[in-house]
Amino acid sequence: MTARVGIRCDAGPLIGVGHLMRCLALAEELLGRGCEVLLLGDAGGLGWIRAELGALGLSPSPGPVTPAQHVAAARRLRLDAMVLDSYELDPGCAGALREAGVTVLAIVDGDTRGQHADLYLDQNLGAEDSPVDPPAGSVRLAGVGYALLRDSVRALRPVSPRRAEAGIPRLLCFFGGTDTADAAPRVIALAAATGAPFAATVIAARDSTADALASITLTPGQSVTPILPSTRLPVLAAGADLVISAGGTSTWELLCLGVPSALTWVAGNQRKGYEAIVSRGLAAGLGAVADLPGDADATLKGLLTSPSARADLAARGFDLIDGRGRERVTDALLARLRTDPS
Repeated sequence: MTARVGIRCDAGPLIGVGHLMRCLALAEELLGRGCEVLLLGDAGGLGWIRAELGALGLSPSPGPVTPAQHVAAARRLRLDAMVLDSYELDPGCAGALREAGVTVLAIVDGDTRGQHADLYLDQNLGAEDSPVDPPAGSVRLAGVGYALLRDSVRALRPVSPRRAEAGIPRLLCFFGGTDTADAAPRVIALAAATGAPFAATVIAARDSTADALASITLTPGQSVTPILPSTRLPVLAAGADLVISAGGTSTWELLCLGVPSALTWVAGNQRKGYEAIVSRGLAAGLGAVADLPGDADATLKGLLTSPSARADLAARGFDLIDGRGRERVTDALLARLRTDPS
């Protein structure tokens, strides 16, 4: 019997695209195993997101909101399982689905929000050491060994960490699919102030971001090219000598690709993950965007001027993420479906 799996998550200018990106990675694996996948939620009206979905043959339907609506949708679509990935949904949705005989996988970031699911996925660094006990009969998948990565990332993973390369460093800067805080201009201004040469590509989803970048004073040897959000982001990251971004789901992609990264954090829910990554030396820390420059200027100058420092940084994270997390998650979900008496 082919399993029918619903994925309930949203994306958009205000909430970003991280939840959807990790759900699409899971969708790719499920589709590859012969499952049917139905996407329920708001894709944010972003053109490049539509391209990602279209490549998988997915067309999002409006997402249910209340527990009763989730149950009704699951019955109408004849779902065997539902994946829930949201900070905003009523926590009661998971329990209502379970009572209706639908297997539930809840993707969480630390706090389960009181959801009663069959499986919990927390792909954050150190999550396996957190003193969180799932409800009786539930399974918790915790740690970066379960990180969900898309085909476009996995295909670009090198066989070994990159070596130090001389020359003007290629810099990639992005802050999610929308960068509502206009963080990119702030960190590019900081990079420019170091005086070190670089060739930067910056994801600028909004006119205000592009305008702010154009106003930055550059010194000889420095260049900035703003581009719109694109499905080519993994390719750009794989070709960069240094990436500046916010701590979040994209961090696992960068580590898998063996790309040296300098991280900051914008939203409060990014701080815990940021601190875990930086404290283990897997990425350089620039601190909170709101507090820049702080000590970030010296950190950034050191990375821009030292190929060996960048290579050392990349090597530390390369072995941590093997790109097979989604296989492990799908194994657990399908095993649950096979053994679920409902």
